[in-house]
Amino acid sequence: MDPTGRIRVVVAKPGLDGHDRGAKVVARALRDAGMEVIYTGLHQTPEQVVETAIQEDADAIGLSILSGAHMTLFARVLELLAERDAADITVFGGGIIPEADMPELERMGVAKVFTPGATTTEIVEWVLRNLGEAHVEEAAGT
Repeated sequence: MDPTGRIRVVVAKPGLDGHDRGAKVVARALRDAGMEVIYTGLHQTPEQVVETAIQEDADAIGLSILSGAHMTLFARVLELLAERDAADITVFGGGIIPEADMPELERMGVAKVFTPGATTTEIVEWVLRNLGEAHVEEAAGT
């Protein structure tokens, strides 16, 4: 959480996919909802994403993956967070992700996956509902 108490989210485009319009739209929606958003840009490695999240004291990482490498990229980000003792950073994402992969992503620890057609309102509300509660508990010392 940043010093003002706002939720901090790193929005990242890991891998070789060069389509970032959706990530930018989500980043802007989160920002417009009052969150502190750090957009990493294109072609980030999982290592770069995790390093940014730790350096920025992020509450969450939102991954945008359209390349089909979602199983590998989500798994690596989660693995690196665990290795860096930062597994408390919530990982969510979206993109072209088959329904059949959702249970495995959830088992890995991905908090939420938004599929094509998800609205920015839906994403913002999910982040506020899931991360906002953690902020209230943290502020209360529970």
